[in-house]
Amino acid sequence: MINLTLVSGIWNLEYEIWNNYMPSTTIVSGILLILIGIAGYIFSIFDGNTSLTALIPAAFGFLLVILGIIATSSEDLRKHLMHTAVIVGVIGFLIPTARLISQMNNLKISLAVLSQALMALVCLFYVILSIQSFVNARRNRESI
Repeated sequence: MINLTLVSGIWNLEYEIWNNYMPSTTIVSGILLILIGIAGYIFSIFDGNTSLTALIPAAFGFLLVILGIIATSSEDLRKHLMHTAVIVGVIGFLIPTARLISQMNNLKISLAVLSQALMALVCLFYVILSIQSFVNARRNRESI
């Protein structure tokens, strides 16, 4: 069960079963990144500017899906895998964000820019959910 409350102007997500939702969130975030990468690559073919770099979001997504699947099946490794997945998410946020900021002076809306922005947003949202999960896990551990 998910509780969504507004606390001090910030949305607070509390999950009743915190230990089981993070691998699923990781898999869903990975699938979204894979779809962004594949869509970017397919549209780049039609656009005539085919580039394998359009698949970068898919590569990050693939890593997240693999980590999420292994974490779902391995209780002992879950904590380590989820921390690794968050590192992938942070890098997946920082790289496209840095590229977008570096191009800010002559930024034109294009498929590459849209793909980078979507990748950054998905990864940012994933990292926020992950941090919230880690905080909730620590609170639950301390209250026991």
